Amino acid sequence: MSLIITYIGSKGCVIVGDKRRIGFYGPEQARERLEEELYSGKINTSEKLFKKADEHGITIKISDDAEKIRERDDVVIGEVRSKTTLETKRKRIYATTGTYSMIELLGSDVQTMKSGESAIIVFGNKYTQKLAEKSVNKFWKSKINLLEVGKIFETVMEQVALETPSVSPEHDMIIKYPKIGLKSAKELVRKTIIQDVKELSMWRDKLRENMVTTSKNIQMASKIIITGDIGTVDYVKDNEIGIILNKGIEALNKDWEVMVKPSEIIRMTIEDISNVSKGDLAVIENENLCIKRTKELLNCEFILCKSE
Repeated sequence: MSLIITYIGSKGCVIVGDKRRIGFYGPEQARERLEEELYSGKINTSEKLFKKADEHGITIKISDDAEKIRERDDVVIGEVRSKTTLETKRKRIYATTGTYSMIELLGSDVQTMKSGESAIIVFGNKYTQKLAEKSVNKFWKSKINLLEVGKIFETVMEQVALETPSVSPEHDMIIKYPKIGLKSAKELVRKTIIQDVKELSMWRDKLRENMVTTSKNIQMASKIIITGDIGTVDYVKDNEIGIILNKGIEALNKDWEVMVKPSEIIRMTIEDISNVSKGDLAVIENENLCIKRTKELLNCEFILCKSE
């Protein structure tokens, strides 16, 4: 579902990438059959893709907002990726004047690396690669500047998009003209890869942390009490009251840490103490924490949950 073309020359580099993203939703085997038909070139229009998806019982979502190329100082970067239920595979190219490196990542771990100098590199499935390479050869000239390369690549992207719905007619392009020697260029690419992969690893660690936090929040949210008896009033002092929590009920802070255990006293505040007496029952009714007898509202800084 991607086409990225990179030119690496002695005067600079050009990279162009399409913006299409396609989501396939349905049984795994049916998805694989549909993707095989798409990537082999048997499906050549969006209309046919939707029709075939319906025949396979697959729902698809097409968007043209993906950013597959970017720049980092004097280095251009292109990435294609594929996701499985367990991991994400990425293939990236890093290029600057006169040199490039391609890496394959599983998660944030580098699996392979290949480097070279002047070249034209095409990322995509076999069908889009074949179409792009044929089109580039058709328009290429022996003496050419970077702006002309960019125009050729744009034409190639547009022509490939007419042949397959896996590539969007919309695309991004970056042209770089860094004046840099080969040795310095190779070192720049090397350092960029190290920093880029390090940031990917940090991002993935943060993502995992957020997923764990979200999972815990969902789990804990199911324990929050939304209706029922909470406990009985133990004391009333000024605008503060103490309530003995019922068995099976505990009070947690915003980090889901237990602050008051079942049968212990939790402190709350109240506006009108004349509406509460020792022994009154505290409840949650209609999403309000209140005194059952008078409906006087209670203010509590904790989250009341079912205990284990």
